[in-house]
Amino acid sequence: MKKSLISASVASVLTLASFGALADGPNFYGRLDLTVTNSDTGVTTQEGKSGTVLENNFSHVGVKGSEKISDGIDVIYQMEFQVENTSSNKDVFKARNTFLGLKSAAGTLLVGRNDTVFKQAEGGIDLFGNSNADIDRLVGAQTRSADGIWYYSPKMADLVTVNATYLMTDNNQAGVEDADDQYALSATLGDKKFKAQNYYVAVAYNKGIAGIDAYRGVAQVKLGDFKVGGLYQNSESVADGSEDNNTYFVNVAYNLNGVNLKAEYGVDEAGFGKYSKLAPQGSDINVTQITVGADYRVAKSTLVYGHYAMLDGDYKVAGLKTDLEDDNVFTVGVRYDF
Repeated sequence: MKKSLISASVASVLTLASFGALADGPNFYGRLDLTVTNSDTGVTTQEGKSGTVLENNFSHVGVKGSEKISDGIDVIYQMEFQVENTSSNKDVFKARNTFLGLKSAAGTLLVGRNDTVFKQAEGGIDLFGNSNADIDRLVGAQTRSADGIWYYSPKMADLVTVNATYLMTDNNQAGVEDADDQYALSATLGDKKFKAQNYYVAVAYNKGIAGIDAYRGVAQVKLGDFKVGGLYQNSESVADGSEDNNTYFVNVAYNLNGVNLKAEYGVDEAGFGKYSKLAPQGSDINVTQITVGADYRVAKSTLVYGHYAMLDGDYKVAGLKTDLEDDNVFTVGVRYDF
């Protein structure tokens, strides 16, 4: 009896050790990101309310991992859910990037829900990402899409990748007649994390996703303690084919003894961002955003940050110009990763 128990125990240990050698995960992870924000209009905040509010900046939990299924082929997976832990008028859980895929020397193929490669082409240019000063307050097609297929090429010469998103028919958008009109393509050069190279460049094209045809260029470079970058995008509505819809951002970040100082200037003439909801649909819009802020990592898991964003603009309908309500947004917050 004792020998049987010992044999079973040894077999269990060997099985677990073998699985551990073949699999990475599942790994549980999450983020809590809470801020106190004061805004004149509330248009750019997560709560959508003016005054002083408590914002939940996409707090989430998830599980991810990979497992070798044959020589040179791994199955990879991720299930991630946004957790609404501050507001009583929203769903507690909301789907985020969730997919199943295969990874090999030929590249990575994913099926499910994920940020489009057009959105991912931004790299690290969004200095105030996942906050009320995210670039999506001005620029469109920052989309997380479901019912799609993603392909990421291997990093050729440790430098270049070519990527694609294709959405299935059941994700049709208004004005899109068939699934062939919903895809995104991108090519990247360098390293967005500035580990292999001190620069990052990307070009991307979005066809039909979120009802927009658009192309963008992104560039960012690290020079000592400085990071300097910019994004340019031209967007066109699939429904009305509007033209001359340009959006651009330029920004700079400086690491001062661990304190990351940031400043950004953006202009939007397209009208596909959140702030443009203040203007009538289809109007000729012009919006300017200036954001300054800083963040500091008090521990590997914990980031404290704050910023001030100023937005103003105007729009024209039948040649008549009308000023938009200015918005001044003050934010302080804490982000905890686990």
